[in-house]
Amino acid sequence: MSLSLYNDLTHQKEIFTPLEERKVRFYVCGPTVYDYIHVGNARPFILFDILRRHMEDMGYEVVYVQNFTDIDDKMINKARNLGISVDELAERFITAYFEDADALGIQRATAHPRATHYIPQIIKLVERLIERGHAYVIDGDVYFDVLSFPGYGRLSKQSLEELLSGARVEIDPKKKHPLDFALWKAQKLGEPAWNSPWGMGRPGWHIECSAMAINILGETIDIHAGGSDLLFPHHENEIAQAEAATGKTFVRYWIHNGYLLIEEEKMSKSLGNIVSVREAMKLYSPIAVRLFMLSAHYRSPLNFSGEALNHAVGAAERLQNGWKELSFALRHRPRKKERDDALRETIEATEARYEEELNDDFNTAGALGAAFECVRAVNTYLAQHEEVDEESLMEAERFLARVDRVMGIIGIERLNDIDDLMTSEIERLVSEREKARKEKDFKKADAIREELAKKGIILEDTPHGTRWSKAM
Repeated sequence: MSLSLYNDLTHQKEIFTPLEERKVRFYVCGPTVYDYIHVGNARPFILFDILRRHMEDMGYEVVYVQNFTDIDDKMINKARNLGISVDELAERFITAYFEDADALGIQRATAHPRATHYIPQIIKLVERLIERGHAYVIDGDVYFDVLSFPGYGRLSKQSLEELLSGARVEIDPKKKHPLDFALWKAQKLGEPAWNSPWGMGRPGWHIECSAMAINILGETIDIHAGGSDLLFPHHENEIAQAEAATGKTFVRYWIHNGYLLIEEEKMSKSLGNIVSVREAMKLYSPIAVRLFMLSAHYRSPLNFSGEALNHAVGAAERLQNGWKELSFALRHRPRKKERDDALRETIEATEARYEEELNDDFNTAGALGAAFECVRAVNTYLAQHEEVDEESLMEAERFLARVDRVMGIIGIERLNDIDDLMTSEIERLVSEREKARKEKDFKKADAIREELAKKGIILEDTPHGTRWSKAM
């Protein structure tokens, strides 16, 4: 089945067809690194990480770029308040971003460009816009002339008048039109600056992403993604400046995720209602946070609450326990000779549903449902059968491993993160304990349990023998 995605440029679902066969050029707007990321920031980072993984699972080579905005007004003001340089501030919070993203299981991008590392490329792009009559210089500032680009408003599906009436625009008498936006800002006292043909200054926010995307991925890219709050003005402005400079389509598929709400309001620093990723992970496991983000369709708003996160905790535990039961059965249950066709058909059906849901506009909630359906089917089967169909259970194991590889919601690697030597030692101690229990030497059995507990190993006595697992 082909992958279809809702394209905000055309306002319809489209079959995804990359510019180059089997290769995807994918750009995601990253954080402005003046503070720790909050869970609202984390939603697009998690979602588009999974879309990338799904595409790779489909056989695509994905060149995935996620930038850092490391120079803008917020950066300058925060650095000034802390009494440090903007560079120091950026280093601090880029490090913090990677710590939080790694904890959430977000894979590193192919490239993580920083705006300040692309100043020459930004200047060249601005020069090209001036040469083509799409930008003008006033007192060291350079502005994009929106009236020079007939397609302005194409992504927002609004006219200039409609955009202006709904926008918060500073009145600046230097501009030809109120919606004209800064490509280059002349240096103010005490601000970081770079030399340019228009004097010392720094880039505007919008030109940074266009320059980095074009220089890394090319003048036309397949997918550009970000939160819905970026659609206007950021992404609208990216289209205008990139296409005015190159004369080519900048992005073929524009994808935006819905807001993360808290108490039914958008979560944002400006509203002061944020919950940082670090705060969230003190209360909930990273896997639970990740699973929560996938529990609604990516284009829908999602309400952050303790109830929703606690539900995600329970859901993550069900998946992990299902994996443990499955792994234990494959190691310890007796095998039956004949194949269980009903179980095999159920597993095949759930995997087909998983693929169908992800391929239908990236429906993670539906794909999650398929994974839980597989776990329920396996649990029911194990409860009803002493002897098991090894081949069918191995199919279930392979499918759940695939789900975890793409969605990162089970943590199989951590569950299985015990080397062979340690496994052998644990199995030896478990066997000794079972022997002691049969001989009614409960003191020795309890001592072995305590010894294993100190090593982080949990024992569970079942009708089919003693099962062990590593404490999470």
